[in-house]
Amino acid sequence: MIWIWEWFRQSLTKRWFLWTLLVVNLLGTIYGFIWYGNQLAATPAFLRPFVPDSPTGSGLFTLVLLTYLLGRHVPVLEALAGITNFKYGVWAVCIIVAGWVMGNELRWTDIMLMVSHAGMAIESVLYARFFKLSILPVGIAALWTLNNDFLDYVMKIHPWLPSVLEPYDGIVGLFTVMLSLLSIGVIWFTNQMFTRNKV
Repeated sequence: MIWIWEWFRQSLTKRWFLWTLLVVNLLGTIYGFIWYGNQLAATPAFLRPFVPDSPTGSGLFTLVLLTYLLGRHVPVLEALAGITNFKYGVWAVCIIVAGWVMGNELRWTDIMLMVSHAGMAIESVLYARFFKLSILPVGIAALWTLNNDFLDYVMKIHPWLPSVLEPYDGIVGLFTVMLSLLSIGVIWFTNQMFTRNKV
């Protein structure tokens, strides 16, 4: 079992693995934007860039993978991708499970979304060790993430919730802000832990 983990850990920086993840994330991002199609159409044009949360996170992570294949690091991109990809991965899983607990029917598409979004969160933590982070890029990413929460729950452009959760969108909003803060902390401290170990 240990050798499997060691092989996997060493594969994270291999070009074939980066290309595989890039393709998977790109396809998931495209599917995500299609998924948001109806909500985007119903949203004023000036707010549309803030609507597709999960595909934006996975799309940013796709760009990070591309920069690695090109042998480069873009700290602001890494911070934005790591934080948002982790946050929306966890958020989607929690919302689907909460809807199911509240009586929402669990469909096969929900299982698919849970697996894919869990993968988003996991890959963000796995690659956080490689990010070139400092306070400035993380601060910029934190401002973007929290501003997106403000727009989602004040301007009411958050992802459409399961019907059983709609009466609780205020609670969902509070949970989302707390999750943003947690995501910022997870990516920052994971990165710093591995950075200190390299010194």
